[in-house]
Amino acid sequence: MKCPFCSHADTQVVDTRVSEDGDFIRRRRQCAHCEKRFTTYERADVNFPNIVKKDGRRIEYDKVKLLASMNLALRKRPVSTEQVDGAVERIEEKLLNLGLREVASTRIGELVMRELKKLDKVAYVRFASVYRSFEDIDDFRALVDEVRR
Repeated sequence: MKCPFCSHADTQVVDTRVSEDGDFIRRRRQCAHCEKRFTTYERADVNFPNIVKKDGRRIEYDKVKLLASMNLALRKRPVSTEQVDGAVERIEEKLLNLGLREVASTRIGELVMRELKKLDKVAYVRFASVYRSFEDIDDFRALVDEVRR
């Protein structure tokens, strides 16, 4: 790896550590030329499918957007960050296991609703009411009745 300080090509790894959650490896390196140290991170390169929106636009998968929508539904609900992270990991795992290059946004919405239903019924109803674009109170009532069963 090239040194970020002097651009010399010869650097040596002096320390390697795996992150607490095992998601990446942290390496401390030292340049053989200028002897300065720097850190690099090694992560798995995973390609998520592109998302096809209802209007036909294609966008890149964005974990931040997924987390934001789930956190909005879970606002002020007794669900831990670890539980939300676990739900996001399960959704991402399902997306990767599909083996597709593109996935409809509706499919992701269904995966989110399934996870929210397991985590918190109120958050599920919040998300579903926006996601399904209810036309009237009867649609909302039907969803609440479904959750009660």
